[in-house]
Amino acid sequence: MKKRALAALAPLYLTTVTLVLLPMLYVLVLSLLTRDERFGVTGIWTLDNYRQLFSPTNMAIFLKSLKVALLTTLFTLAAGYPFAYAMAARPKQQRNLLLLLVIVPFWTSALMRTYGWMVLLRSNGLLNSLLQWTGLTDAPIKFLFNDGAVLFGMVYTFLPFMILPVYNALEKQDLSLREAARDLGAGPWRTFLTVTLPLTLPGVVSGFTMVFVPSIGMFFISDLMGGGTDMLLGNLINHYLHGGRDWPMGAALSMLLVAMTGLTMGLWRRVSGGTELGVL
Repeated sequence: MKKRALAALAPLYLTTVTLVLLPMLYVLVLSLLTRDERFGVTGIWTLDNYRQLFSPTNMAIFLKSLKVALLTTLFTLAAGYPFAYAMAARPKQQRNLLLLLVIVPFWTSALMRTYGWMVLLRSNGLLNSLLQWTGLTDAPIKFLFNDGAVLFGMVYTFLPFMILPVYNALEKQDLSLREAARDLGAGPWRTFLTVTLPLTLPGVVSGFTMVFVPSIGMFFISDLMGGGTDMLLGNLINHYLHGGRDWPMGAALSMLLVAMTGLTMGLWRRVSGGTELGVL
């Protein structure tokens, strides 16, 4: 039986080693090498790349990336939780329709959707034209190329990643627990705070993980909707890998993202009790 079990799990182990462990090991080794102008890297081992992570410039970019990621997560939670709550309270047929609307954005490229918002929000776009036509504004409003536009684009892109795990936790909840709380005299808000919210906490933490971690490394939204004026961690990695051809430094920054992912996942497992990420 043990041999059969190992044989059945062999494809999983092989896939994990090939697509996860080996690429990560390659990036780790690359981050410990020295940059070379001609060939990209040399065989000289060094820790200078990790020391440079703590330079004032890199730390400022890192802290701003954390701020943007945290704000993105909080805004997606503020918008996603009520939507998931309302969706879970609908009849089954309506829930399926709403769930389809949440999933539809995954069928198109996030890059194309970002360009679509840029067309709508630019100075001569549909929104500014509508505002001027109605007389609400005399001149175009600068919706793009600022921090607000970057945050909006991030929230829009990652909102489904918050809605789905929260909805999954709400849908699986035993409604009799809420009825019991009300029978005992708890009002709607107290029932929500003492019964509903604690039971959906694993879904909230799961959504936090699914939004916070990738939003730290996202770079094309800040490039497009922010106009490339402010650099985030993802933009810095892209700069080192492509613009500056400093592959070891880019690899060191990538390993920093891996470490942050591990810390966030560890926090999630501690809060959720080690249960699996629930999405659907």
